Amino acid sequence: MHNLTDSAVVSALAPTKVVILGAGRGGTALLDLLHQISAIEILGIADRDRRAPGLQRARDLRIPVTDRAEDLIAKHDVNLIMDVTGDPHMEHVIRLHRHPETDVLSGTASRVLWELVRHEARLQAELFHAEKMAGVGNFAAGIAHDINNPLQLILGLAENLAEERDLRTIHEQAKDIIEAVKRTSAICRDLTQYARKSSVNGDSQVNLNLRLDEALKIARYAASFHDITVVKRYGTGAVTTGNPDELLHVFVNLITNAVHAMDRGGGTLTLTTEAAGDAIRASIADTGCGMSSEVAGRIFEPFFTTKGPGKGTGLGLYNVKTIVNRMLGTITVDSHEGTGTTITLSFPPPRGVPP
Repeated sequence: MHNLTDSAVVSALAPTKVVILGAGRGGTALLDLLHQISAIEILGIADRDRRAPGLQRARDLRIPVTDRAEDLIAKHDVNLIMDVTGDPHMEHVIRLHRHPETDVLSGTASRVLWELVRHEARLQAELFHAEKMAGVGNFAAGIAHDINNPLQLILGLAENLAEERDLRTIHEQAKDIIEAVKRTSAICRDLTQYARKSSVNGDSQVNLNLRLDEALKIARYAASFHDITVVKRYGTGAVTTGNPDELLHVFVNLITNAVHAMDRGGGTLTLTTEAAGDAIRASIADTGCGMSSEVAGRIFEPFFTTKGPGKGTGLGLYNVKTIVNRMLGTITVDSHEGTGTTITLSFPPPRGVPP
């Protein structure tokens, strides 16, 4: 009885080993979903078309690829074959080569799974955008302040121009008005670009230094930087591949959280990037209140928040983790109560996509 229980425990802990047949849209979507689940191990993906997008995605994820489906089907340790080829002949191939104990998901079941995966992707995109828009609402005070200053300047200069007769003075004040209008337009442009929905197929080479600078500018609308010193330690070559809009949101979220952690007396916000071997890193460090190990272990859970009612959705860091995973990156947290928090993102070097 004891041995049977041990076997059951080992079986429950062992990952489900899966192979995917078909590397088109369905296979690619399955890869993106399944590789994030620790209880599933993808042994490989097959497609006759060596240019299929899922094959490149699998290479990025270090998952074996092949153009011979038979080789994957015949693996002795496969628990589940997922056929998303849409090829009626594949059923015969699977029947010839699979082991009797291997389960198969294909046909109608495969199409239903594909629809579920697409639905999950749409929900994730909507969740991400809804959380972003909820955060934009927190920008109101900062936006009002930054727009009010140039508007007051424009008003004062316009009142002066109504009575001014000196042509040279009129020209100088007109230039000042133009500059004030440009500053206001820049604020509106930055916020409009940030609030828009992220492009679905927006992967490109992203310079982490430039994105951190842009995020710092946006975050100033959401949090007070009063008595906070910003230190930049940017390295060269800090470039990775990903969605620029999504990465901007990641940095805005992390910088805003860091500033909020220092809202009782100021502190130092340190932004660091480096290209070290096969990893591109960016870290956001604060000297704020820090977190207990228990809280630090839960901050990426959906709907978990330490903020009061109405002050947080509990989805910000969950979305951060989701985006970093999608970019094949990792995220680590080093936090100590009373001394501060450092969050470090590690990404692979840029892939061969145009900048």
